[in-house]
Amino acid sequence: MAAPRAPFACDPDRSRGRLFAEPPSRTRSPFRRDCDRVIHSTAFRRLKHKTQVFVFHEGDHYRTRLSHSLEVAQIARALARMLGLDEDLTETLALAHDLGHPPFGHAGERALDKCLQAHGGFDHNAQTLRVLTSLEHRYPEFDGLNLTWEALEGIVKHNGPLTDHDGTPLGHYRDRGVPVGIRDHDEIFSLELFSFASLEAQVAAIADDIAYDAHDIDDGLRAALFAVDDLKAMPLTAAMITEIDAHYPALDQDRRGAELVRELISYLITAVFSEATKRLDAAQPKSVDDIRHHATQLIQFPAEAAEAEAGIKSFLKLHMYRHQRIMRIMGDAERIVSDLFAHYLENPSQMSSDWLEGSADDSEAARARRIGNFIAGMTDRYALIEHQRLFDSTPDLR
Repeated sequence: MAAPRAPFACDPDRSRGRLFAEPPSRTRSPFRRDCDRVIHSTAFRRLKHKTQVFVFHEGDHYRTRLSHSLEVAQIARALARMLGLDEDLTETLALAHDLGHPPFGHAGERALDKCLQAHGGFDHNAQTLRVLTSLEHRYPEFDGLNLTWEALEGIVKHNGPLTDHDGTPLGHYRDRGVPVGIRDHDEIFSLELFSFASLEAQVAAIADDIAYDAHDIDDGLRAALFAVDDLKAMPLTAAMITEIDAHYPALDQDRRGAELVRELISYLITAVFSEATKRLDAAQPKSVDDIRHHATQLIQFPAEAAEAEAGIKSFLKLHMYRHQRIMRIMGDAERIVSDLFAHYLENPSQMSSDWLEGSADDSEAARARRIGNFIAGMTDRYALIEHQRLFDSTPDLR
């Protein structure tokens, strides 16, 4: 059952608008329109062949960026409904959050970051903003999807402010600075990088964590990188497994793992809702601007759940992300991305023809960024095909 709209929820009727003014839709709110634009975008469709952990051809049942994004959206909408937030904006942010990821997951991101080091590096969050504001070419009057200010703010700041009020970078960006793509856009359509994002954005961010934890456990079990009983190493999952075994003593391993994943998702959603309710009761925000200027992020795990969630991430890091099989494949994937970048840098005319328009006037930095944008948009499959076309030998990634 949905809670009534909270006073601190984003109100589509009070949106700060779009960079390019458009007539309102007769049938959809501005945030529903944003969500529909994301779903119909080329970048969203490409997510079906982009790695989450396992490369697309390793099996039909492993998560891709697309299925992960759909699962994040389901969790985020559930939380938004419980808290009285705008579900359409929350769904938009959940579905769009990974649009900037290159092929081969974090391996592809590491490789592109190294390749673009002399030109500001690569940041998937900044790349998502580029996709939404310039790289999608679907509309006659503007590049990008021309999403609302609230959608772009939520994409950029879902993990918190990027700078202080004086413009000094914070957190993840303290050492490297705010990525050039975000800085450039902020100059023409300020997203107030010094403030927190809406609760809709904060909910989408924590839903991403919940989906990662639960579904990477599911995929790790499916791939036999670890067994259900290995998860007894953590108190939270150990207690859940004990309870599942007591209720279903003859359950097969597949259903045992699936039941654990369901229990974990339910526990984390309930924990976030409980903590959010406590924090909101203490803060008493009257508007979304009160949320933006609050001293801390209001959507967080309570301490006990945060400790358990950190333990799950540590377990997955050791048993899955750094598993010898995954590390070998991701090392080969980094090589593929690096090879492609170096080749296009020397032979830019061998990029797809639709990426060559205007490239004759590129500076060195502009050419490198153009190549980075081209590679970041590739699916795993297309990157492999391109590498096979251009090189004598291509890793199998199995």
